[in-house]
Amino acid sequence: MSRRQLPPLTALRAFEAAARHLNFERAGEELAVTASAIGQQVRALESWLRRPLFTRLPSKGVALTALGERYATTISGLLDQLDEATAQAMRPDASTALTVSTMPSFALSWLIPRLGSLKERHPELEVRISISAHLTDFGREDVDVAIRFGQGVYPGLRSDLLMEEHFFPVCSAALLGNPQRPLREPSDLRHHTLLHEAAESIPGYITWPRWLAMAGVDGVDSAQGPRFSHTFLALQAAASGQGVALATSVLIGDYQDAGRLVRPFPHQVRSPYQYYLVCPEASAERPAIAAFRNWIRNEAKAHNERH
Repeated sequence: MSRRQLPPLTALRAFEAAARHLNFERAGEELAVTASAIGQQVRALESWLRRPLFTRLPSKGVALTALGERYATTISGLLDQLDEATAQAMRPDASTALTVSTMPSFALSWLIPRLGSLKERHPELEVRISISAHLTDFGREDVDVAIRFGQGVYPGLRSDLLMEEHFFPVCSAALLGNPQRPLREPSDLRHHTLLHEAAESIPGYITWPRWLAMAGVDGVDSAQGPRFSHTFLALQAAASGQGVALATSVLIGDYQDAGRLVRPFPHQVRSPYQYYLVCPEASAERPAIAAFRNWIRNEAKAHNERH
């Protein structure tokens, strides 16, 4: 293997901080050194590269060159990875603490009801659930594993497919059996209030307009009806008889088993996204993470067999 050509790490840290702040003084405050020291390290790096990274402005400020912008973006990502790898290396392998990040609806409808099973199987694990709607940045957040709703392409991460998802209408049993407002087939939805999850910002997410189009249903006003920020809120409204919601094979929770929600007809639409368990490759075999991964994969397998 050829010898790596790597500049001094101190110079890289100084340059990356200066590039983020576009100010040597603020970069120095972040790294607990003087602005002069930052300037010296940046000049040393420019000398090592034989290329300018900053343009010195008449106002005593600085601006990145085109090369500096590209280099700063790459170096920032590499330092984040180095920070994550170092944090993982410093964490004792025997640590039983585990932080799991997931979406609100998945946590409430699927994960939390099963944590008793995890405790029985692994009483030594100390699990903390972190609720978040955004993608986890393992390099910046104190998270060990995350459950993501996507298409499984996560470079640099260990990714386990947990469950696929299908969308179907559900309602309270009280809405069925009324001849004046039938609900026996998808076209009958025109007689009922549609309960929406406000998820238009997720590309391709199955909302009522998409579901009706994919199911080949015409004549239903897909814009009418109240909107809710999370799936579990729409399901609660449906269970109380306020209308028809879109449930999923994953997030239906115990509503269907308990008889609080029923499927008026069998039509369903497959989601373009699935549920994945992800974690950094460097920590995937840490005992606590490996135990959680094995447990949740078994729980997901059992769920898939029932649904």
